[in-house]
This record gives sequence, structure tokens and C-alpha cells, in this order.
Amino acid sequence: MPPGNEWDSLGVCLMLQSRQWDEGVTKRMSLPMDIRLPPEFLKKLQLESENPPLCKPISRMSRRASLSDIGFGKLETYVKLGKLGEGTYATVFKGRSKLTENLVALKEIRLEHEEGAPCTAIREVSLLKNLKHANIVTLHDIIHTDRCLTLVFEYLDSDLKQYLDNCGNLMSMHNVKIFMFQLLRGLSYCHKRKILHRDLKPQNLLINDKGELKLADFGLARAKSVPTKTYSNEVVTLWYRPPDVLLGSTEYSTPIDMWGMGCILYEMATGRPMFPGATVKEELHLVFRLLGTPTEDTWPGISSNEEFRSYLFPQYRPQALINHVPRLDTEGIDLLSALLLYDTRRRITSEDALRHSYFLSLGNNIHNLADTASVFSLRELQLQKDPGHRSSVFQPLGKVPALNLATCYNPLQVIARPSFLFCTQWVQHSTR
Repeated sequence: MPPGNEWDSLGVCLMLQSRQWDEGVTKRMSLPMDIRLPPEFLKKLQLESENPPLCKPISRMSRRASLSDIGFGKLETYVKLGKLGEGTYATVFKGRSKLTENLVALKEIRLEHEEGAPCTAIREVSLLKNLKHANIVTLHDIIHTDRCLTLVFEYLDSDLKQYLDNCGNLMSMHNVKIFMFQLLRGLSYCHKRKILHRDLKPQNLLINDKGELKLADFGLARAKSVPTKTYSNEVVTLWYRPPDVLLGSTEYSTPIDMWGMGCILYEMATGRPMFPGATVKEELHLVFRLLGTPTEDTWPGISSNEEFRSYLFPQYRPQALINHVPRLDTEGIDLLSALLLYDTRRRITSEDALRHSYFLSLGNNIHNLADTASVFSLRELQLQKDPGHRSSVFQPLGKVPALNLATCYNPLQVIARPSFLFCTQWVQHSTR
């Protein structure tokens, strides 16, 4: 055994190594996820030198130090402009970056020293830092202090719920198709990477002034490789929750998101929620009354589900969806039906849904876009004016200036919940 003084030296060494490891973790958490610097800062990163060293790329430590010098990972880099919303664990502020002068959304997650960072925050960071897609909200920066963890997101003006309210719940069916394609595009990107969103609903689908729609609020999302039994059935807002989860299933995969996509398609096409139940039993009753009470043919194994048997539901026959969604064409009804199948093994996947005939009118080029390219990079693709819109948003091209989705009629709409990413903001009724 080493003498006592050697044990002391070893202990000091281990203590220093532990401290360096903790500092390394903190620094890694402060690295920005998506670096978009103005030209004046590029020289500081040695990215515009006349003769860049091709064989000697900038090291990770040098990169981190340079970014820290510029201002990434620091609270003082961002100016708060006002509170957007507050939940149990987080407060969201509208802000501005001093580096780029761009608007951002600052999600401040309070840290409890006894419990550490909420698992939803850790989950959101770990997933979003690896997701780079035009239809997924961008995480720009992470700031870690003793009191809070601040996630810096790109700022978007509105969400789908607010958009529907603003157009009087009467969307152009052309716009419904473009929004639905963008949703499926972002979701397919997640599903290919074995990531489930698990909380799809209009409030979590953000829209900017160009009409680009992005998946947000990944606080309930999960990364998984194979179906497991480790997930809670207390996920997904009740109205968009599939019946298998409502009946207690914790063994699910990507089909959980596809049911929610069907509910959202219906809501965009009709202007009203598809299954607005107040309780689990009422939610199931609404589903069965429209789609028919499940049988062994439509849902193998349902007759042995104890919760299903305990409810004693009437034997409803399925109704024709076209009678409830008359504005949706034949192909749209077919897609909606495929999204709302009881049998999760038969429910359409996000990739197959993207290739559905419902989207043929959007052309072939839309399937060849790079992940980070907007669908509106295609000149032939444009949004139309919504029939029920309360303002001049999305007028035909050439008749109005740039779009401004922030001119919604509701003066204040704030929703507080634990994993809230963006709340609807202070907005003024359009005077145009």
C-alpha cells in the first residue's frame, strides 16, 4: 500500500479530475446548437482567413473558447423583451440576441438543487441538439447557471391554434395540405431517428411569418430503438391521445404520433377538435361513436383488454368520415382513415403518409428537398388566403406586403403547463 502522503496526493488528484470533469460538462452544455453568426464575428472564429489551414482544423477547445469570447453560453448576450408564458418548471420570454439582433425565445427552467434539472428539460436538450430540420424548432444556445437552465430557441410568431383562431377556423384546403405535409416531414425526420414526440397538438406546432410550420415542445419526447414497456400512459393531451394509450397501453412506438396527426388534420379541415373529451371515458366514447366500437377484426386483442371491458360501451357502427369532413377530398379522407386505425400495426407511418396520393398536387420536387430546406424554397409552392381570415394575411402575391402572423385578434392568450415551450404572445387585432 502507498504511504499516507501518497494517499493524500492521490486524493487531491482525483478531486482535481472530478472538478475538471464537472467543468467540462458545464462547458459542453454551453455550446450553441446552431451557429449563425453575422459576418463581423466570423473573423473572430478564424473562418474567413485568406489561407485557412486545411490540415489543421480548429480544435474543439479553441472553438469553445472562441464562442465563449463572442458571447455564446452567456445570459448577458440576450435581452429580455417580455414574458410569453409560465409553467410549473419554466418561464418563456421573448428576447433578442445582441450578437445577431434576431428575435429569440428564452425558455428559463428553474433548477431545484435537491432534484436538479427536470427530466423533461434534460430530455428536450438531449433530443433537440441533434435535430436539424426545417420543420423542427431550432435550439440556438444553452446557458447553464446555478439557478436555471436557459434554452435559446428561434422565435416564431404564432402556433397552429392561434392561426386557426385568426382565420375564423376556416382554412384554405390548399393551406391545410401544405401544413399537413410540413408536419409529416418534421415528424418523419424524428421517427427515422427513433424519436417519438408524444405530445402533438396545435399549440405545439409553431408557425412563422413565412408560413413555415415547425414541431416544438419536445419535453415529453422519447428516443427509442425498439418498442418497450417503460413509458407512461400519461402522455399526450387527452384530445389527441390514441385509444390504445387511453386504455392503459405503455407498449407503443411511432403510431402514437400518427393518431395525433389524424386528429390535427381533421381539426384543420373542419375548424373544430375531433374528440374533445373531458375524461378518458368520454374521450373513448367520442372515438367509438364516430369510428365504431372496436372489434377483434378492427383491433385484434381488444376483447381481452380489462379496461375496455369495464366501460361497457354500446356497439356503435362506424360513420362515414366524409359526412363529418365534407371539405376534405377523397384522397384526404383516405389519409385520415389510415391515420385513425385502431390497430397500431396497420396505422400508416409518417414516411408512407408523406407519399400518400393526397399530396400529389404539391408536385414531385417537394420530396427531393434537403432536410434543412423550407418547402417554400420551391417557387411553385405558395400559401393562399384563408376564406375565413380576419386580416389580410396570405393575400395573393403582389397585393400586400410581407406576411405578419402576429396580427391575431386575441389580445392575450397564455397557457401554463409544465413542459411549455412557447406561449401565444401579446398581439393586437389587425386594423387592415
